[in-house]
Amino acid sequence: MTSPSAGIQQLLAAEKKAADKVGEARKRKTRRLKQAKDEATEEIEKYRSEREKQFKEFESKHAGSKDQVAAKIDSDTRTRLDEMNRALQTYKENVISEVLDFIYAIKPELHKNYKNAAK
Repeated sequence: MTSPSAGIQQLLAAEKKAADKVGEARKRKTRRLKQAKDEATEEIEKYRSEREKQFKEFESKHAGSKDQVAAKIDSDTRTRLDEMNRALQTYKENVISEVLDFIYAIKPELHKNYKNAAK
C-alpha cells in the first residue's frame, strides 16, 4: 500500500498536469480567436474594396464624371440667371410704376379709434 504523502503527491501532480492542459487549451483558443478575427477583417476589407469598386463603376456609368456634373450645374445656373435678368428687364418698369401708384394713392382719413376731443 502506498503512503498517504505519495497519494497527495500523485494528486498534486495530476492537478498540475490538468492545470497545464487547461492553460494550453486557453492559449489555443486565444490563438484561434485571433486568427478568426484576422481572417474576418481580411474578408471585410476585401468585400469593402470590391463593393467600392462596383460603386465607382456604377457612379461613373450613371452620373458621369464630376467635371461633367459641375459643367452642367454651371450651365443650368447661367441659363436661369439669364432668364431672371430678362424677366427683370421686361417687368421692371411695370412693377416700379405699380408700387409708386400704390404709394402715392394716399387717402387721408381719420382712424376709427380716433375720438374727437372737441366734442
